[in-house]
Amino acid sequence: MKRSEINRLIDEAIVFIESHGFKMPPFAYWTPEIWQNMKATSQEIKDNMLGWDITDFGCNDFSHRGLVVLTIRNGNQHDKANYPKPYAEKLLIADEDQETPIHFHWSKMEDIINRGGGDLVVELWNSDAQENKLDTPVQVSIDGTRHTFNAGQSIILVPGQSITLVQGMYHRFYGKKGKGKVLIGEVSAVNDDNIDNRFYENLPRFPQIEEDEQPRYMLITEY
Repeated sequence: MKRSEINRLIDEAIVFIESHGFKMPPFAYWTPEIWQNMKATSQEIKDNMLGWDITDFGCNDFSHRGLVVLTIRNGNQHDKANYPKPYAEKLLIADEDQETPIHFHWSKMEDIINRGGGDLVVELWNSDAQENKLDTPVQVSIDGTRHTFNAGQSIILVPGQSITLVQGMYHRFYGKKGKGKVLIGEVSAVNDDNIDNRFYENLPRFPQIEEDEQPRYMLITEY
């Protein structure tokens, strides 16, 4: 991804999030210069990877495969003494037909919440002990009610709805065509995107960046 694209996407994300009345933490607005000035007091932000995360999953086609993420709070699986939080919270933005590809988490259990905007499409599959994707029916909780869906069936979450994804449950999601961008919330156990994503295809979690202009924001991989 080009740095200019990342800068633009974060600018657009700030406007979109604010348009829904969601107030972001101060570090969402920090420039690289502010990060330098806050170096002595922001170790928790750096160690727990709070902040912006823009990815195209290595596909160089962000509009079709990509995700904007802002991690708001998080614990740390590797340093529970200093960071004992057992939970994490994120905001995500998915555009129409913009796919977050099929994956599951070994450790993290999460709720995916449609916070506003368009409709969110979620597709689910069970996995076996060899991490194969299965064709068996999937049982899942949507806002405290139990449902059974066929493998890969499109589940529509309208604004306000949420779904609970357990460990080992393959999932992909995207904004429904014709409904606009979706502001997504994620509430989960402690998150570590370096080691806890099992993509069904062999895809990188973080992008390679082409520095075609100066960064206006820092990404979580750049602290």
